[in-house]
This record gives sequence, C-alpha cells and structure tokens, in this order.
Amino acid sequence: MKKQTIFALAGITLGVGAAVLIAADHVDSPSVAMTTSDIADFYAFEGANPASTVFAVTMQGPLTSGSSTQDAQFAENVMVQINIDNTGDFVADLVIQAARRGNQMYFFGPTAPSSTGLTNSISSSAERNSVEISTTGNSVLGDGNGMRFFAGPRRDPFFFDFNRFNEVASGAVAPVGFLPSGQASDFFDDKNVLALVVEVPNSLLGTAPAHVGGAVGVTGLPNAYNCWVTTMQKQ
Repeated sequence: MKKQTIFALAGITLGVGAAVLIAADHVDSPSVAMTTSDIADFYAFEGANPASTVFAVTMQGPLTSGSSTQDAQFAENVMVQINIDNTGDFVADLVIQAARRGNQMYFFGPTAPSSTGLTNSISSSAERNSVEISTTGNSVLGDGNGMRFFAGPRRDPFFFDFNRFNEVASGAVAPVGFLPSGQASDFFDDKNVLALVVEVPNSLLGTAPAHVGGAVGVTGLPNAYNCWVTTMQKQ
C-alpha cells in the first residue's frame, strides 16, 4: 500500500522556467514569515550537463551571517513542492517534493501529482533518495537515478540595495532613483538562506513545451519548462 500524507497550500512563488528563472519574495505574510513555509527565491537553469535542469529553492531568509541549521531549521510539517508543466497549459504535470525527517531531507519524484490545486500528498513509491541536511553549508550531495540533491544553509544569491529602495520609496532621492551597480550596496551580501537544490536529467522531465514568450510574438526562444514552487503544511 502506498503511504500518503496530505499537505495543504502554505505559500507560493510563481514563475516561468526559461534559461534562467529568478523570482524574489523575501519575508511573506505574517502567517509564514521567517518559517520554512516562507519562499525567498526560486531558480531554474540548465545544469553543467546541458541534458539536465537544476532547480534551487531558497527559504526563510534573510538569516544573519554564519547562520546554520542550528539557528533556522526545515520544519518536518512542511513539504516543498517544485511544480513542472511540460505541456504548456500551466497545470503541473510533474512534481518534485522534499520533506524533512530527522536530520535527513527526503526527495520524491519527478512524478505525476496526486492532485493539483490547494492540496497534495506524498507517495512513498515515488521516493528517489535522501540526503543529510548540511549544518555548515558544506556541499553534501546524494545521488539517485542520475539526480543530485542538497539541503542546508547557503549564502543568499539575491542582490538588492534595500536601503536605497527605502530612500526611493519615501521620495527622499526622487527623481534620481537607484544607484548604478558599482555604487549600490547589497543588503543580502552577508545573509544566508535555507536552500534545497535538485539536479534532474531532462529525460525524467519530458519534452519542454514552446516558450511562453512566443505567445506574445517573441521569436527565436528555446523551448522551456513552465515551473513554480509551493510550500504546503501537513494536515
């Protein structure tokens, strides 16, 4: 019998998978802020092997420099789900799921979701592998069926001049606006996030659909998976 646990939607970051996908949303609503339901960024890009795709999800940021899983931890009642549309209809055809048990992060899929929408479940038959959760940010990888995994704290890769943003938003520097890159200060430079990273052979993802940009008349774009990430809490 397949063992299933039902999870319901906790938070969401949406985007369209292309050569590189970046969606930033640090510190969400009070119900999920500063928890591992709180999605910071989602990146999807071609792997070092062009026949694979890397999905990277960061959460619970910003954490202070030197933060480890002793300061912020993946919650055992939260499932992180990477949703992949390989037919171009913006409905998940495949999901990759991650859930913590003890000091291990278990990964499931890519597999067809049990349902689409606000709830989903994990089936033990879809388990790929587990990896020990890093406590220091060192590279800890687990291999299974051509896939590679990481779970633990990493330096926040997002760049944002937060102080200048506040000055612009308040009108203090209008109409000058943002500083050029050589003068901007990165608020996230010494901050950490909790990260889940999965590298997947494209053979497990199916054929990528036509790029969504083609629908608005942009030509010459490569095919690309549409992908987004959700976090769900155990019910």
